[in-house]
Amino acid sequence: MRRVVVTGIGPVSPVGTGVERFWRALLEGTSGINRIQRFDTSDLPVRIAGEVLEFSPEDWLTPKEVKRTDRAVHFAVAASRLAWRDAGEPSVDPARTGVIISTGIGGLESLLKQHRVLMEKGPDRVSPFMVPMLMPNAAAGQVAMAFGFTGPNTCITTACAAGSHAVGEAFRLIKYGLADACIAGGTEASVLPLTIAGFAQMQALTRNPDPERASRPFDKARNGFVLSEGAGALVLEEAERAVARGVRIYAEVAGYGASADAHHITAPEPEGLGAIQALQACLAEAGEPPEAVDYVNAHGTSTPLNDAAETKAIKKALGDHAYRTPVSSTKSMTGHMLGAAGAIEAGIAALAVAEGVVPPTTNYETPDEDCDLDYVPNESRRVDVRFALSNAFGFGGHNAVVGLRRWSA
Repeated sequence: MRRVVVTGIGPVSPVGTGVERFWRALLEGTSGINRIQRFDTSDLPVRIAGEVLEFSPEDWLTPKEVKRTDRAVHFAVAASRLAWRDAGEPSVDPARTGVIISTGIGGLESLLKQHRVLMEKGPDRVSPFMVPMLMPNAAAGQVAMAFGFTGPNTCITTACAAGSHAVGEAFRLIKYGLADACIAGGTEASVLPLTIAGFAQMQALTRNPDPERASRPFDKARNGFVLSEGAGALVLEEAERAVARGVRIYAEVAGYGASADAHHITAPEPEGLGAIQALQACLAEAGEPPEAVDYVNAHGTSTPLNDAAETKAIKKALGDHAYRTPVSSTKSMTGHMLGAAGAIEAGIAALAVAEGVVPPTTNYETPDEDCDLDYVPNESRRVDVRFALSNAFGFGGHNAVVGLRRWSA
């Protein structure tokens, strides 16, 4: 079995684009949540979100490509190019280089625009590019074309666990010799009136109108998540290749666990049983005992049910060591990026391993008896992180956990 390492990280997020700006913002506790600027929210029940502002798709694609692709693809290509650049633009065999770019929803904005064209102007005016613009796998295909990679290529659509599944499955491709390198990530561009209305109707979004305080994972006053957009991409490589290149290694991908709650289409299993199974599987593959975990980047959505169930899962999987383990949710700053969240948060865990510092859970003010762990409240913290976990759980009962370990030859 081959070892796999992270050599590039590419975030496109509400708190910043590019790894340095992104990481600095998280450590400073900077919020990327604001009042929505891209469209009129006067009729909507929720008027805040995490938008990627000051983003120009023409910086990453040709004008023709921009016109023929969805915003979710724009984010994915940008994140992938950033990650590849961060990895030193390695020389690779295209046939041995894979791409897994996941999403929760895909090109929803393009679908809605073309439906409006159909209703207002008729079927003859619908774009011939509508289907490739809206399909969830468009980002994976476009990234492969941007780099000319002909290796394994796929899109995993498992809601909010999708990005984490992408990283885990790319890890397995390299570990088992089916690829030598992969771009793995997730993308989402669903900050739209319809999406906000739908999530709000199911009582998933917070109604807190204060952008600075709305996302408050594990806090007693939490009452829903904040919708966000963006993308995250990682470059994963077979370890010997990376060492031979002399490139910076952020962390080793040591383990991956995946499971299903088989409980409810949107609510987590109350005792966190599926999450426990994924956590334990990740630890087993990594060959690490629970006591080895130095940091958990939590799924931490800021919903009452998720945060309580996740806390139970961490305590069950780590035992008494859970109370000595820093656990933080960076969704307190980024909001919930849906299908992009797991990938960008795996990158955060890798950065914590590399830098020896963990970002905070901001807006944590009032402890909740159901959430009684160390959530790194409000300020980043120096921690000697040798081994970290990144959790991601999605509607449908999908669970994924990625384990990142300090590289040691």
